[in-house]
Amino acid sequence: MTDFYDEEKDLLIEDATQKKAEEDKSKTDENDYEDVCFVCRRPESKAGRMFKLPNNICVCDDCMHKTMETVSQFDYQGMLNDPSFKNDMDQIMKGGFPNIRFVNMTDLQGSGGIPNKQKLKKKKKGEVVKPVLNIKDIPAPHKIKASLDEYVVGQEHAKKVISVAVYNHYKRVATGTMDEIEIEKSNMLMIGPTGSGKTYLVKTLARLLDVPLAIADATSLTEAGYIGDDIESVVSKLLAAADNDVEKAERGIIFIDEIDKIAKKKNTNSRDVSGESVQQGMLKLLEGAEVEVPVGANSKNAMVPLATVNTKNILFICGGAFPDLEDIIKERLTKTASIGFNAMLKDAFDKEKNILSKVTVEDLRKFGMIPEFLGRLPVIYTLEGLTKDMMVKILKEPKNAILKQYQKLLELDEVKLEFNEEALEAIAEKAMEKDTGARALRSIIEEFMLDIMYEIPKDDNIGQVVITKEYIQGTGGPVIEIRSNKMSSKQEEIVNSGE
Repeated sequence: MTDFYDEEKDLLIEDATQKKAEEDKSKTDENDYEDVCFVCRRPESKAGRMFKLPNNICVCDDCMHKTMETVSQFDYQGMLNDPSFKNDMDQIMKGGFPNIRFVNMTDLQGSGGIPNKQKLKKKKKGEVVKPVLNIKDIPAPHKIKASLDEYVVGQEHAKKVISVAVYNHYKRVATGTMDEIEIEKSNMLMIGPTGSGKTYLVKTLARLLDVPLAIADATSLTEAGYIGDDIESVVSKLLAAADNDVEKAERGIIFIDEIDKIAKKKNTNSRDVSGESVQQGMLKLLEGAEVEVPVGANSKNAMVPLATVNTKNILFICGGAFPDLEDIIKERLTKTASIGFNAMLKDAFDKEKNILSKVTVEDLRKFGMIPEFLGRLPVIYTLEGLTKDMMVKILKEPKNAILKQYQKLLELDEVKLEFNEEALEAIAEKAMEKDTGARALRSIIEEFMLDIMYEIPKDDNIGQVVITKEYIQGTGGPVIEIRSNKMSSKQEEIVNSGE
């Protein structure tokens, strides 16, 4: 009997210890973030000490003093000595104000307090700040490119340029100033047709380097004061990706997609709030400056705390398809000699596949990008348009190729999926007709794999499916092979369960 009570006592002690550890952990997690003033929305690092009020509300010293000064202006002593006021107070204590309900502060706060996504990571006193990057840990350019080769097909020049630029940038971040020589930032402008892999290249790069990455869209950016996202919202997204740690965010990567959409609008009489004005507003971000960004929101307002982020060490990569840029390049190339024996025909470059590789800064200026903006993007490079052979490689070679994904899906149903080489070429030809790059491959495969993915789970006897050229072209069907007499694991489970 004594042993039973001892065991029960040990279990109670163990439960209490575990509960205490969980409470301590939750308190530690909360202590990692700075408190934010409920009135002025400033974090603890800027506003100073905070007064803790009920319902997890914090008020800074300044706001508390202002409140007390405002309250002290009224003569409450005279009111309290007034007999009529005492009668009113008795009535309030008994029945309250008729048809009046006071605001409950917990309703405004939701679950109580400001959420962690709008708080900044706290810097602990006496803590030695470890460098985010060690120069010895930065992979060399050839290693970065080798890792990119596993996921991205082709685009050799683009992969080489981005590997060198990123390597130099993080050497600059890790070393700071060397011998009083300050290394300038190498922001990049990536130009390529739709579906050529601009966004995919940056996503893969950030995953390999394990640094905070924010992917923003330039189409939603507008001048301050207009409906849309403020320009600082791109840094806000990076801060969120870094778990609201300012020091970590200041060494991250921001990829701004669809940068060609903020080009100067031509022949317009209305105010250009999402074009040239956005380019002007981004100049300070690209060059490096201390900017106040909203925490956990896309625009500044009275209810959102602000954080100061220095963009000096943030690498900006801008990407865009730049439609109609080819026509500007062709016009410049054919205009060099338009009359005489050396004259070029207007259609001389119509069959040129990679006409974008001949782009110059002057072409981009004519497209609508302002010189100050282009001057802050020193590394300009282009991506090639995808050929039929590249399409076939994209289908089967990368680590997460589309065909490998479908083979894995059918493998879970114990069915082997194979593609003929002729079938892959037929898929690539169809994708080339759509002229939307690698995105077309997925839509084509989804279309002809629909019936197969629907029918195969019906029959456990199917062992292998071979996709043929005739099936892709709609003149035949896939080759289906029935599995041998050996039972599948599904059938074994049914037999063993006695059904």
